[in-house]
Amino acid sequence: MAADQDTGALAAYLRAQATEFLRALRRHRESGPGTSTAPGTGPGTNGTSGPGRPAAAEDDVDAARALRRAARRISGTLHTFQPLLDPDWAEGMRPELAWLSGTLALEHAHASRLERLLQALHRLSGSSALPAPRPLGRASGAATVPTGVPVVRQAPPDRGNLTVGAAKAGALLDRQLTLARTRAHSTALQALGSSRFHAVADKVALLASEVPLRLTGHPGRATAPETAPFDLRPLAAAAHGRLTDAVAALPLVAAGSPYNAQALVHGLSPDPAPHPQDAPWHQVRLLLRLHRYALEALAAGDAGSAGSAEDTVDVRLLAAGEALDRHRDASEAAAAAAQAARTPRIAPATAYALGVLHADQRHEVEAARYAFQHSWRKEPIRLP
Repeated sequence: MAADQDTGALAAYLRAQATEFLRALRRHRESGPGTSTAPGTGPGTNGTSGPGRPAAAEDDVDAARALRRAARRISGTLHTFQPLLDPDWAEGMRPELAWLSGTLALEHAHASRLERLLQALHRLSGSSALPAPRPLGRASGAATVPTGVPVVRQAPPDRGNLTVGAAKAGALLDRQLTLARTRAHSTALQALGSSRFHAVADKVALLASEVPLRLTGHPGRATAPETAPFDLRPLAAAAHGRLTDAVAALPLVAAGSPYNAQALVHGLSPDPAPHPQDAPWHQVRLLLRLHRYALEALAAGDAGSAGSAEDTVDVRLLAAGEALDRHRDASEAAAAAAQAARTPRIAPATAYALGVLHADQRHEVEAARYAFQHSWRKEPIRLP
């Protein structure tokens, strides 16, 4: 058994990800809302004034993204290799890391969803009267939203009916999603200042030096003389097996059809429940991430760092993951358009524009499913 496929590799990978988490946290604290800033650059401003504000905002975004990425990888690795870890510690860490990454991702998700929907309205209607996403102050875990959307040509005559309601539809989406983004921003700030977050950060700090492996007499010392290294490959293979089983259960033949009419009927119905067709695809997206993290852990012994391990990822898996990310974004955007269409007392033209927007995003869902099918059936190709 190769040394890079035993518990030593697992401990090295977890320590590397914990180090990345702490490095991102330090960057966030140095450039975040708690630091001293020039007038007009602190939280609650428009985020555009003050010396060095764009660079600070970009560093905020990068630090929050790195926090989410490290938290996801630690949580996913604990899930896949849980039999090798202290059960109480792993079970206590996983939900806390999931809470953190999910909380930090919400604001970015709302901002990206609004940008996606407004750009789609521009593309569909050709209207230049749509609102642009409104940037907030410095945000925890949120990407900077562009202050404007690219201008497109005037709508041809056959788009007249859509253009009438597009501006009001865009304004309605802007109000609803900006409100949701503001609430997510406040929630993220409260989370990062909470005792719950500090407890998670303290545990990750300990993880950077000591990994509580179940098979060792001394936490974090997988190569202790009294301990026989345990092969990681069976557990990684199990993660791959769960992924392939989930993919086999997907309706990949239907994913090649130009449009799924049943999706439109459900999305515009009064039922606000999530689309039943999307759940299996979201589950595959999660399992694909777990598989990728398992491969990174296997490679950590040779790579020596998380970044080098990521360079060994299968290109096919990257393309499949990108397709599933587009699927998630489009399905959630379609749900947001359908939710806005259920707003009481909106004008018929506004409801019509939102219905067209919903159908457009469901088309994007089907296109993403087809792209996943195309990527998944290719032969594996690995980066050098």
